[in-house]
Amino acid sequence: MKRRNFLKALPAAALTLAGCGQHKTAPANTASLVFDHSYPLDYATQFSADCYEGGYVMIDIPDAGRFLVVPEGAAEVDDLPGDVVLLRQPLDHIYLVSTSVMDLFVHLDALDSIALSGTKADGWYVEEARQAMQEGRIAYAGKYSAPDYERILAAGCTLAIENTMVLHDPEVKEQLEKFGVPVLVERSSYESGPLARMEWLKLYGILLNKTEMAEEVFRQKVEQVAPILEQENTGKTAAFFSITTNNLITVRRTSDYVAQMVGMAGGVYIFDDLEGETSAQSTIKLPLETFYARARDADVLIYNSTIEGVVETRDQLIEKCPMLADFKAVQSGDCWCTAQSLFQQSMELADLISDMNLVFTEGSPDPASLRFLQRIV
Repeated sequence: MKRRNFLKALPAAALTLAGCGQHKTAPANTASLVFDHSYPLDYATQFSADCYEGGYVMIDIPDAGRFLVVPEGAAEVDDLPGDVVLLRQPLDHIYLVSTSVMDLFVHLDALDSIALSGTKADGWYVEEARQAMQEGRIAYAGKYSAPDYERILAAGCTLAIENTMVLHDPEVKEQLEKFGVPVLVERSSYESGPLARMEWLKLYGILLNKTEMAEEVFRQKVEQVAPILEQENTGKTAAFFSITTNNLITVRRTSDYVAQMVGMAGGVYIFDDLEGETSAQSTIKLPLETFYARARDADVLIYNSTIEGVVETRDQLIEKCPMLADFKAVQSGDCWCTAQSLFQQSMELADLISDMNLVFTEGSPDPASLRFLQRIV
């Protein structure tokens, strides 16, 4: 069975969109928005964008707000609805809290747009971000729940990019907005598929006036996985999991994007009936006995190192959970561990799909050919 359903048809050439590409606009006093077209998206559903004459773009993120991106030097807009947040370009003093977004800025060659980080230098697996902080080009301004307002204001912050964690501390968002700092709560984590998540690169292309670059980078990522999706499924079953300190097993729910990547790579996700209480829930905790019953005979085990650290040997894995010694994949040696950098390098999901595909199709791929998986020996 071909797995074409994961990949939508792409246009023959990258689109250059009037009003959404690189633009130069003559300044004026005021302007009215004149609709041109909706920005086409192939996979993402958690944001949309409408392009207007003169380079104005209205971004709509459901449950997170509407944002009007105004080109540098462009006129103010007449009769703008009160719920719309103005983002005037250039957006070059950004406070970036959402760690998954940093890799998108790296791919857009836009690190110089970020002035402040919500993560300290030693918390970054994105090497470019760590280096920028060590060199003082990006300063630490406090985590999402305790921002350094004084530093943020002193830096002339033009935008704060948060993840949905800030919604647990609504007073933080309110205080930033009170100080005149627009807050964009990004929701790429609510996308159900890896290609949809990566397509958020286009939103940041709009914000940074780099839409053509964003479209080209995304096109390359899609083309990277296209040949894999044309292959026959191997039928090999796989479990993607981690072990908590209180002896529970954390797995991905059936419709989660990681579970989808297993299928895209040519495997079969072993947990085909696990759905959380809400669509926002990406993981589910299972008792050891349930995991044993469901995953003991899985062909492949992939251990998620991002929570409890890397596991390098089967002895280390069994020490964490002795019952794993009975598992088929442990006995056959078909156990793998992810790199800890995986979930910060959000534009590299195509590489993880490629890695999984090599594991499913070759069994013992050359370690040098893998970027995010290493064999547990």
